[in-house]
Amino acid sequence: MLRTIGRRLLLLLPTLFGLTVLLFFWVRALPGGPAAALLGERATPEAIERINEAYGFNRPLPEQYVTWLGKLLQGDFGNSIETRRPVLEEFANRFPATLELSLVALIIAVGVGIPLGYWAARNHGRLFDHLSVGASLLGITIPVFFLAFMLKWLFAVQLGWLPTTGRQDRGIDATHVTGFYLLDGVLTGELDATWNAFIHLLLPALALATIPLAIIVRITRASVLEVVNADYVRTGRAKGVSSQVIRNRFVLRNAMLPVVTTIGLQAGLLVSGAVLTETVFAFPGIGSFLAGAIFARDFPVLQGFVLFIAVAYALINLIVDISYSVIDPRVRIQ
Repeated sequence: MLRTIGRRLLLLLPTLFGLTVLLFFWVRALPGGPAAALLGERATPEAIERINEAYGFNRPLPEQYVTWLGKLLQGDFGNSIETRRPVLEEFANRFPATLELSLVALIIAVGVGIPLGYWAARNHGRLFDHLSVGASLLGITIPVFFLAFMLKWLFAVQLGWLPTTGRQDRGIDATHVTGFYLLDGVLTGELDATWNAFIHLLLPALALATIPLAIIVRITRASVLEVVNADYVRTGRAKGVSSQVIRNRFVLRNAMLPVVTTIGLQAGLLVSGAVLTETVFAFPGIGSFLAGAIFARDFPVLQGFVLFIAVAYALINLIVDISYSVIDPRVRIQ
């Protein structure tokens, strides 16, 4: 197992190297160069010259790339053009908020999606199955930002049940240890702070979980229907194996492989898809910070975010591959 993990991590290095090359030349290929794109309407020859000199854009491209890559390997992603602070520091401050939001959204998507998809397959062709398929199709087609606005308008503005923005009320006196507000309240015994953080998380997490939940429902339903009709399930029934054993060992365990793959892909998408959700709810995570960086043409932040998402996807895929051997012993043997 350790050898497999090490080999996968080594195979990750060429991918990340290729990504750094693409990112580097993407910025340099902008119309008029990165300095002109950064300045926008304020671009004058003198201003462009100052930016090129300050950021080294006037140096030979190989030299620029080697310098930039050397800094990356040392953990230096550059400074944000907008805030003048190190990109890695900005990400470290905002990452707990985005991770907390993504984890809650993933728990909702998995906790609701797998049972719903399973029961839809068990009731194939009946009313519950048709309603589940229709609801999942609706969940996939509704844009995240539109659903976020609707949830905010209904539950926060009209009903006043939930807060509209932020991670916690400004007036609450909470101690932050790890940056994960739900966990901090538990560790410090401030359960009122945990509850306050949870109700702030609920609406954005529901909006963010909608599309993954709908996809997991459809994949689980299709996978269970495929396994139910497999030869080994019919053989087990013919031999008199109990329904519970068939359901737990034969059906669910074998149907989980494509579902786990889907969950892994959706987990990566949750982090990248948090941009719109965090913007709508003014949630102070990486997503809202990235949205501001896009409008400000903050290239160091954009490059750092793309690299962050690439590493996150690679690690999630590695975890998914490891989980295969836990779910299906045949994968472990191979």
